[in-house]
This record gives sequence, structure tokens and C-alpha cells, in this order.
Amino acid sequence: MKRAKDIIIGIVFFLVIGSIIYLVYHSQGNQNRELARRMAEISPRGGPPETIDGLRRAIALYEEQIDRNVMEGAQTGVYWKILATRLADRGMHQDALSALERAIYFNSTDPALYNLTGVSAGVVAKSVIGFSTNAQKERDHYYSLCEKAYLRAIELDSTYTRPMYGLGVLYAFELNRPAEAIPLLEKNLEISSSDIPAMFVLARAYYMTGRNSQAIDLYERIISRTKDKNTINEALNNIDTIRGMLYE
Repeated sequence: MKRAKDIIIGIVFFLVIGSIIYLVYHSQGNQNRELARRMAEISPRGGPPETIDGLRRAIALYEEQIDRNVMEGAQTGVYWKILATRLADRGMHQDALSALERAIYFNSTDPALYNLTGVSAGVVAKSVIGFSTNAQKERDHYYSLCEKAYLRAIELDSTYTRPMYGLGVLYAFELNRPAEAIPLLEKNLEISSSDIPAMFVLARAYYMTGRNSQAIDLYERIISRTKDKNTINEALNNIDTIRGMLYE
């Protein structure tokens, strides 16, 4: 009786284990079949024969290697990001741009990478002072890169205030396009209402576009938000400048 019971328990055990193995394999097989189907669909006509079954077998064979390569690629992207950040911190922005290009190659949807690219490109553009005959063309190239990088960062994360501020500075101070800076900086302050640097740039953009009363209001808002004497004095001086021009 005990022997019969042991046999039954053994049979049940093997059935359970077999079911688990089947479910795992079946689930993995479904994933492989789906990936194989997608690969077959995107293969161009006239290309090598790629049947779903053949692709499924190839995926299963190389899946571990594929996962390892994906992981290594992600780690490599992190390395380039760290390197770019350290280079930028040391003022080596041209080298930082090269590192950022590699980082973006491995992770093209990280908004921080594009923000860092905008910062470094802006610094490099301002450092072009005419050592070569193509200085203006080179400067324009880096300002264009700066603008595109900031825009891409905002596209990837619409609440990311750093590229909004950076782009606002670029438009107001470097490219003389203050009207385009205003909506960016206004959104920046909607998200981060105590961002005093953004207030200063926005006030400057208001002043440059003839919106003097809004500029004064914003400088007064800065004064009410800070206890730093230098910041208060700068805002007061800017108010005096605007009012002086109004009453000349």
C-alpha cells in the first residue's frame, strides 16, 4: 500500500515538473515566434529566405548571446554618459560632445544626454573666436546643434526645465530671437515657479520685445522671492534702467 502511494506521489511530482517546464518553454516559444514574425515582416522583398520557423530556431539558439550584447550595450552607454559629464565639468566641452555622440548611439531616448549636448555645444560655439577662416560657419554649426539638442530633450520630456532654460538663454542672448524664448521660459516657471535664473532671462526677453511692464513685474517678483542682496540689487538696477528709458 505504501509502495503504491509512493508511486502515485512520484507520478504526480513528475507531471507537475513537466507542466512547469512545458509552460516556460511554451511561453518562451511564443515570444520567439512573435519576434520571428516581426523580423520576417520587415525583411525586404528579394532578400534571403527568412521563414518564421527558421528565424524562431535562430533566435532560440542565439538568445542568450543577444541578451548579453544588449546588456553590454546599455552598460557602454552609461560609461559614455559618465565620461561626457566629467569632461564637461572640467571644461572640455569639445571632447564631451564626442562622448555624448557615443552615449546617444547607445541610448537615443535619454533626454539628459540631449540637454548635456546643448550645454556643451553652446559653450563650444562661444569659444569659436576666429582661429580659422570658417569661424562663422563653425559657430553657426554649434549653435544649430545646441538648439536641436535642447528641442529634442524637451520633445522627449515636456516637463524637463533645464533644456527650456538653456534654449531660452540661447534665443534671448545668442541668437537674438527673444520672442521664441518667452513661451519656453513661461512654461519653465509654470513647472518651477521659484526658478530665479529663468525669471531673469524671461524678464530680459520681455524687455527686448517691448513688454516693459511685464519685465518690471517679473523683476519685482524676483525681489520678493529672494534674500540675496546681489540678486535684489541686480533686479532693482534693471527696473531703474527700464523706467529710465520709459521716461527719457
